[in-house]
Amino acid sequence: MKKLILSLTILFATSSAFAGEVETVGVKGMVCSFCAQGITKKFKEQPEVANVEVSLENKFVKLTYKDGQKLSHDKIATLLKEAGYEVSFNK
Repeated sequence: MKKLILSLTILFATSSAFAGEVETVGVKGMVCSFCAQGITKKFKEQPEVANVEVSLENKFVKLTYKDGQKLSHDKIATLLKEAGYEVSFNK
């Protein structure tokens, strides 16, 4: 059991060391799960993005970038505007 706990601790420490930067962006106009799915798909298509988490309840998109990569605020705003939403970088 001790070996399992130690192995899991090392695994989590190692994976977080290689995680990319995380950015949370507010989204205005997102009202349903279909909206959230569309936004998720739009950002997952971007080569810089490793993971996307959309909170319909809290109206934000959390982007986890690949190591050393990032989307500009202009690119994020453009993607959301093309999808029909407004962006807020104050999150």
